[in-house]
Amino acid sequence: MKNTYLYISTLLLLTFNMLAQTSNEGMLYVSDATKFSTVENFDNLETGSFYNDGEAFIYSHFNNDGTLDFYQNTGITRFIGTADQNICGSNTSYLYNAYFKNSSNTVPFLLSGTLEINGTADFEDGIVDNDNFGGNFTFDTDANHINTSDYSHVDGPVNKLGNKQFTFPIGDEGYYRFGGISAPANVATNFEGKFYFENSNNLYSHNLRAGAIQEIDNQEYWTIEEKTAGNEDVLITLSYRDVTTPAGMITAAQQNALTIVRWDEASNMWVDEGGAIDLSNQTVTTAVAKYGVFTFGRLKADAVLPGGLVVYTAVTPNGDGKNDYFFIDNQNPNIKNLHVEVYNRWGVKVFETDNYGDSGNVFDGFSTGRLTIKDSEQLPSGTYYYILDYLYGEGTNERHKQAGFLYLSGN
Repeated sequence: MKNTYLYISTLLLLTFNMLAQTSNEGMLYVSDATKFSTVENFDNLETGSFYNDGEAFIYSHFNNDGTLDFYQNTGITRFIGTADQNICGSNTSYLYNAYFKNSSNTVPFLLSGTLEINGTADFEDGIVDNDNFGGNFTFDTDANHINTSDYSHVDGPVNKLGNKQFTFPIGDEGYYRFGGISAPANVATNFEGKFYFENSNNLYSHNLRAGAIQEIDNQEYWTIEEKTAGNEDVLITLSYRDVTTPAGMITAAQQNALTIVRWDEASNMWVDEGGAIDLSNQTVTTAVAKYGVFTFGRLKADAVLPGGLVVYTAVTPNGDGKNDYFFIDNQNPNIKNLHVEVYNRWGVKVFETDNYGDSGNVFDGFSTGRLTIKDSEQLPSGTYYYILDYLYGEGTNERHKQAGFLYLSGN
């Protein structure tokens, strides 16, 4: 049986005013179904060990220079204040569940330390600002968040560890503007997402863009970076809203001409990454070749599917000779290197090939992918994402990338 020790000391700190502070320099354990609260500042010193399997109420500033963790998956740390709350410290604070509620200010949580969430982060009220204070907000493999909104999210970068799909609870200037990734293959993966309510042209010229891109979003952009060197193959999803997204981009979505564009360092220009548009959820999803800076682009009217390709999105592999495979009608001899990828709804790649259509090289509802999908396994009915990437034009020097939905049915 584990022995636990409790050591709490209350000190008076001599500053401009006399302030009470709870400092822990020994072992402090909050067991399941037990509550602990500190009205004034909480300081876990270098020698302190604080383990929370119950409920810890933090009503003022929070500092961790020691060990802060949990034993069981039951603890919750509640940051509830009536004034700005500094969340700081030199060591990582490992929290199972976290709760943020402070309506004293639009941005009441000032994060300069490191928080790592293993369970659920409940963004009830109040924005967590680590952008201006240099803090780190990380979600572990199975962690998630709820109640994100314009009034409560993370203003700054958010890290996601592990191999589960994730929506980054990010925003800027009081607007919640999430981006997401599908599940990576590697459990050791680390992705970072951040939203900027700024014109990317200030750093990445909008005049430098691939030929199919008519216009680039001049009000917002995201960074989604793979912090580990695994070259993970995932889908990314960006959201659009009329409060931050230019009206022309929203119109482009309705015309199926909205795409995700990425600043490509190697070519020093914006490139088209394609995009499957979901009008009901106001999102665009695509697979990307590389990571970095992303925003929306509007495609030229004649470049939604340049080269005259016609895509038939219904696939019914039942042997009746109709729509038995994903049919792409290509009558243009100048279209070269037609690369096709198909992903399921969780972002798992189930099919990939170059020179699509040559010698029966087509997607017929069977997997040739990775992870939980076995090779040559017939896939279940449902909605899938497709990605087309090809060269077109007489000199085949123009590249086009197109993403969309296809519908697989066994009937």
